[in-house]
Amino acid sequence: MTGEAIARAAELLDGADSVCVSTGAGMSAESGVPTFRDEDGLWSKFNPEELATPQAFARDPLKVWAWYRHRRQKLAQIEPHAGHKVLADWEQRVDDFVVVTQNVDGLHHRAGSEKVIELHGRLDVVRCTGCDYEIVGLDDLGEDPHCEQCGERLRPGVVWFGEMLPAGALNAAIAAAQHCDVMLVIGTSGVVQPAASLADAAKAYGGAVIEINPNRTPISALADVWLDSGCGAALKAIDAAWGRLES
Repeated sequence: MTGEAIARAAELLDGADSVCVSTGAGMSAESGVPTFRDEDGLWSKFNPEELATPQAFARDPLKVWAWYRHRRQKLAQIEPHAGHKVLADWEQRVDDFVVVTQNVDGLHHRAGSEKVIELHGRLDVVRCTGCDYEIVGLDDLGEDPHCEQCGERLRPGVVWFGEMLPAGALNAAIAAAQHCDVMLVIGTSGVVQPAASLADAAKAYGGAVIEINPNRTPISALADVWLDSGCGAALKAIDAAWGRLES
């Protein structure tokens, strides 16, 4: 991560009226949230077909809920890191600023961000399988929670394998990418669709792309600026450089 790259990223942001941020597992990993697809990720230890599909929940809802209950309990002990808070601050600085995330931990919200599009849902949301009732938060709901309104079983508010992404969220994410002056791609592998295509959409519509990732990804080749760094360190460095431009 060079000073030149940091300065260039700050200059791009300083001249932007619209900013779209796309965050992936690397953003959450710095807070201690387990990843899914890395060598030691969750799917290397657990079978998603047994824990993260509608069929698994229909077959053994208590087993599936026990796994998500455990993850919710762990998530309650995790806090947003400095990078999350930088993005929340930038939302107050740029009139049109939105975060699109593949992460389900809700850490962007807890850091203070309000304009967040969750492509894969949220672990800190539980919703009813029979009606529109939902609960936001990480309170322990017990071994087999049911809806207070209709009595049907509650489920995690995440998108499981085999389920469609929320249409409204996906459409809003694509629109934000196409409209932005600058897109930041932070801590993503660049291979999980449809999130991986957002940088292409931004570039095709004239936006600049800044990538923050310690490793090169398929997005690196089209990025105007690549910062080979962890998320928190890079965002703090850009924030400081941006502040110097405004002083």
